[in-house]
Amino acid sequence: MMLFLAGGGGLLSFNSGFAIWVLISMVIFLAVMGKYAVPLIMDSLQERESRIKDSLESAEKALKRAEQVSKDNEKALREAEKKAQQIRKEAIEEAEMLRAERIEKSKEEAEQMIENARKSIEQEKKRAMMELRDEVARLAVESASKIIDSELDEQKNNKLVNSFINDLSKN
Repeated sequence: MMLFLAGGGGLLSFNSGFAIWVLISMVIFLAVMGKYAVPLIMDSLQERESRIKDSLESAEKALKRAEQVSKDNEKALREAEKKAQQIRKEAIEEAEMLRAERIEKSKEEAEQMIENARKSIEQEKKRAMMELRDEVARLAVESASKIIDSELDEQKNNKLVNSFINDLSKN
């Protein structure tokens, strides 16, 4: 420690001439820096600050646009879902109507077929009755002819048989 306090070049020794030169150098350095370097640095910092500010504003605008697009998309999605439900409902109603129409048409066709079958059966029955009637009349006429053996002519016999058959039909 003695070495530091002793005259001649210790760390804690103070030399006023050296201190003045350090002070003058420092003032000149600060003046040069203040005149030339600090304005450039300040301009760069301000430019950087404005770019950052612009970037933040652009990011905020983009975020707002993205939020708006998201809201629009959600709204469009809800509308699409609503429309899809409406279309589905209409399709179900239309399918139900078609089913009801087909069932009704099938019932009508079945009733028509039954009616046609009844008419056909009735016609066949009438035709069979007519054939049976004609056959019975012919057989009756033949039998009566053979029995009566020409007492009556054939026209009178047919008239008699038809009268008999008509009486049977009424009963």
